[in-house]
Amino acid sequence: MNTKKTQDYWVGQAGEQAVSQWLQARGWQIRHHRWRCRGGELDLIATQGQQLVFVEVKTRRAFNWDERGLLSITPTKQQRLWRAAETFLAHFPQYQNWPCRFDLALVSYRGTVASNPTPEQAAAQFVVKDYIEGILS
Repeated sequence: MNTKKTQDYWVGQAGEQAVSQWLQARGWQIRHHRWRCRGGELDLIATQGQQLVFVEVKTRRAFNWDERGLLSITPTKQQRLWRAAETFLAHFPQYQNWPCRFDLALVSYRGTVASNPTPEQAAAQFVVKDYIEGILS
């Protein structure tokens, strides 16, 4: 991997870790992290009570061009998320009758991200700036 791709990978990992900790502090359970299938990837899959939540995480520096990642949720991205969620439910039938929701976590960070940051390092650098419930219907 080149340096930019490596940095982007660790930024994404740390942003997802920050959201995971943020959700867990609010009583959620993280069931899967970076669940992958042929149709795409789901960043976090969590449960809140008896509701299954697919969480898309966008991690950006402050003052970036795409509104903290909000503009990256294009119709194509939405279709990929939907298909990946359908595949997930086919693989995990125990969740098929649970109500499902798609959420978006917008994370801001500062500084250079070290490879595989510790939870303490991630907490110091990454902040959940906005959490939007129900981005897809």
